[in-house]
Amino acid sequence: MQYVGIQTQQSRNNFRSLLLLCLFPCLVMGLLFLFCYLFSLLANGNDMMQAEPLNASTRMFLHLAPYVLGGVLIWFIIAYFANTSIINSATGSEPLSRMENKRVYNLVENLCMSQGMKMPKINIINDDSLNAFASGINERTYTVSLSRGIIDKLDDQELEAVIAHELSHIRNKDVRLMIVSIVFVGIFAMLAQMAMRSVYYSSVGSRRDEKNNTAIIIVLVMVVAAIGYFFSILMRFAISRKREYMADAGAAEMTKNPLALASALRKISADPDIEAVTREDVAQLFIEHPGKQAKSSLSGLNGLFATHPPIEKRIQVLEQF
Repeated sequence: MQYVGIQTQQSRNNFRSLLLLCLFPCLVMGLLFLFCYLFSLLANGNDMMQAEPLNASTRMFLHLAPYVLGGVLIWFIIAYFANTSIINSATGSEPLSRMENKRVYNLVENLCMSQGMKMPKINIINDDSLNAFASGINERTYTVSLSRGIIDKLDDQELEAVIAHELSHIRNKDVRLMIVSIVFVGIFAMLAQMAMRSVYYSSVGSRRDEKNNTAIIIVLVMVVAAIGYFFSILMRFAISRKREYMADAGAAEMTKNPLALASALRKISADPDIEAVTREDVAQLFIEHPGKQAKSSLSGLNGLFATHPPIEKRIQVLEQF
């Protein structure tokens, strides 16, 4: 793995965030037009050579586009600015005060002072498993969350290395990029769910002569939802697994002790599960995937669809520093 400078990494992540922001409405509009075209095509006898399906789909698209864009924009604004409470709810994390754990605060403060960073908020997850993550979109909302297990079971050097890893995500602007991707994936999930519920309720009490149209809509919703989910997965992969390697390297640079992080990762890999975390989009925030993926070894084809690189490879890289 080639290590790049902090400013280069920040610039790349800012560009990726902007790119995702630009591509997302284009993707939504493309899926909407595909839905309109397929619906018009099936309603007009499946003749792709006729001009009528294209004209009808264009009219339908122009009619629906403002409502879809407006709904997506409202959802994005709410989710983007409410991401802290959403993530805290999804992970069960709560604020940790200095009086509750001076040790953690001292470690975070020392690292931030050494890097000239503003100190983030500190949260705790009341779970005996070992895991941690960083979140937030700006200095006001940046947060490092640690499980109770990782605080209690790691020594000072190991815990300092884990905190440095999460601070590297903040410093590299990884967290904002990850939040943007999570919001986008959430929007696709919401749209698919709304579409399926609309189909279900519209089918209840429908007359026999309407059932053909309902069947058509069901098929189209399934097709468009599948395409949307596929592209949302690609957006998640846009948050490259390299970000974990970069944060590992950043932690080694901060602490001057890569073996401490390697030791911490080895302990984390034995018990990374956080019971409260059930959402895959939120799981990608953690230093190690807090679910089944962590146990799968991520070998072969499965590794292509993983949010985290194999922890064994991360340890191997750290031990080569």
